[in-house]
Amino acid sequence: MSLDKIQIPIASEMAAFEVKFKGSMKSNVALLDTVTRYIVKRKGKQMRPMFVFLAAKVCGKIQESTYTAATLIELLHTATLVHDDVVDEANYRRGFFSINALWKNKIAVLVGDFLLSRGLLLAIEKKEHALLEIVSKAVKEMSEGELLQIEKARRLDIKEDVYFQIIRQKTASLIASCCSCGASSVKSKEETVEKMWAFGEKIGIAFQIKDDLFDFGFGDKIGKPTGIDIKEKKMTLPLIYALNQSTFMEKRRIINTIKNHNEDKERVAELIDYVIKSGGIEYAAQKMEKYKSEALVLLDDFIDSEAKTSLIDLVEYSINRQK
Repeated sequence: MSLDKIQIPIASEMAAFEVKFKGSMKSNVALLDTVTRYIVKRKGKQMRPMFVFLAAKVCGKIQESTYTAATLIELLHTATLVHDDVVDEANYRRGFFSINALWKNKIAVLVGDFLLSRGLLLAIEKKEHALLEIVSKAVKEMSEGELLQIEKARRLDIKEDVYFQIIRQKTASLIASCCSCGASSVKSKEETVEKMWAFGEKIGIAFQIKDDLFDFGFGDKIGKPTGIDIKEKKMTLPLIYALNQSTFMEKRRIINTIKNHNEDKERVAELIDYVIKSGGIEYAAQKMEKYKSEALVLLDDFIDSEAKTSLIDLVEYSINRQK
């Protein structure tokens, strides 16, 4: 199932959203305008606005508030990507040069701040305080999750429960806010808004586990392990599982590889092979399917519609994507 087909029930809304989103990034400062135009031209799949519009349509009738919600979320998401590239010292984003690679860190941080403030101001201008509350909660969660990950990466003492806390905050909170804002924008009951947050959170966790699997060469078209997460000392679910199955001496070697030999291709390849043989991939894939299934159960209470079918298809696309 392609994203174009999934988008059919909200195609006109997505087209209108693109115009609004582009307008929300305009600035009188020439440098800022140049950078934001560069960002707009290199947009991603826009799955997050799709979650907003589909969740809204599943819960009710799309309104002006829904466009505000989608724009707010996309501004926030774009701001976090710009800041993430600075934190990760990444030179590429979606196959193009990152903002920090082209304009250096100082400008990248300020551009990210501008995008975040534009989103917050938009919510205030439109008097969308409920949306602002949901998104502010997501920003807080994402920042805490990122900092917790950095803290744990120093000591490499991440247990499975801490891993899930990190990804719930760092990744899942944004998708949760998409679905929750979609429901809130059509004046759904508080119970429905909370249910949509729970739905999005479970999808976000499954989405992150899928990313973990890519690092070991599972799920992408190429099928080659990248080991990027190991090089960046990120503890992924397959790796945590392998550590938990290891003897004391094996554990010491794994931690030594991550800490001191994460640039050594042979040691990284050896570690990837060990994780695969330990059953870490199967374990992570089972967890991913579990969270996806739990999320889809939450949609059972909603009336069947084209939008609901597309939302389910978008979930399947997120989990079965090839990159």
